[in-house]
Amino acid sequence: MHIEVRNLDKSFGDFHAVRNVSFDIEKGKLIGLLGPSGGGKTSILRMLAGLETPTSGDIVFHGKRVNDLPPQERGIGFVFQNYALFKHMTVYDNIAFGLKVKKQSKEQIKERVTYLVELTGLKGFEHRYPHQLSGGQRQRVAFARALAPEPQLLLLDEPFAAIDAKIRTELRTWLKEMIERVGITSIFVTHDQEEAIEVADEIMIINKGQLEQKGSPWDIYKNPESPFVASFIGESSIVENIGSLKGFESALKEAGTKALIRPEYIELGKPGEIKIASAAMPAVVKHLHFRGSEWMVELEIGTTKLITYRSLEKEVLKPGEAVNVLVHRAYLFNDYDSWIMENPLKVDPMPIHI
Repeated sequence: MHIEVRNLDKSFGDFHAVRNVSFDIEKGKLIGLLGPSGGGKTSILRMLAGLETPTSGDIVFHGKRVNDLPPQERGIGFVFQNYALFKHMTVYDNIAFGLKVKKQSKEQIKERVTYLVELTGLKGFEHRYPHQLSGGQRQRVAFARALAPEPQLLLLDEPFAAIDAKIRTELRTWLKEMIERVGITSIFVTHDQEEAIEVADEIMIINKGQLEQKGSPWDIYKNPESPFVASFIGESSIVENIGSLKGFESALKEAGTKALIRPEYIELGKPGEIKIASAAMPAVVKHLHFRGSEWMVELEIGTTKLITYRSLEKEVLKPGEAVNVLVHRAYLFNDYDSWIMENPLKVDPMPIHI
């Protein structure tokens, strides 16, 4: 299903939940609606589903305006955060529920449920009840039930929120693979950026009811279009006095300019480890945090605080230790504009890894 949303607005009394949002979604794409809690993500999802009526604007499915269509006529499957399974029904009957409502034959229902049980890895659990399943298994039942009537659009409202971290990671991979196999257009809401980056083909960043940016995870990370997007995606340090850092003195010419510096923009080394020594600045290690595969290092350059990473393969640093730092680039912004500034003192661009 191809989706068009034009100038979508939603108000609840005096609260303006969604503000003039427009976007297109290509058929078969898996889209992540990402943003802070209360930003308007779920309101957009519920309007697409027909569970809320837009205050203004248009929702178009395959060229047809559906604002006035009831949910059951929109061809949508909905997966809720809390599963919303029928407790008195078995796995089989939960999955079959929508098919029975559509009055399909027993043979059709059995064929479809059997297929979905296999697809979602639930074979052998057909006769169990929800309370006999793990959280991950219950969520798989919810996916299967939503897919049973063969919807054209699958909507998921924070589908992994109620599941523990280890199972959540496994389900992310499973969901992406399953949707690729089924080929259904899908939109999921999340406030977890790692989840969105890992699962989604494209991400829409929603903040204060507005669409801040839409694009692939890589494009949004590499080329943020607003200070909010730059600070929301990935870890970073906000620097008020960017002109005090070596190579960025010219930034002082722009009044009110601040900078966002990502950890991977920073090269950290003991004396002699940084090749372009003339571009490096002295810094002090303030804190170290073990991250499993690397160290997160908190630094101070005078009054400026930065965070970066250091490989476990390199010599371990200590709090209070003097080091050298080279800032390769910074995301600069003020009240009027935003741009990326490369450090002119360095020679080769430093690659970005996410």
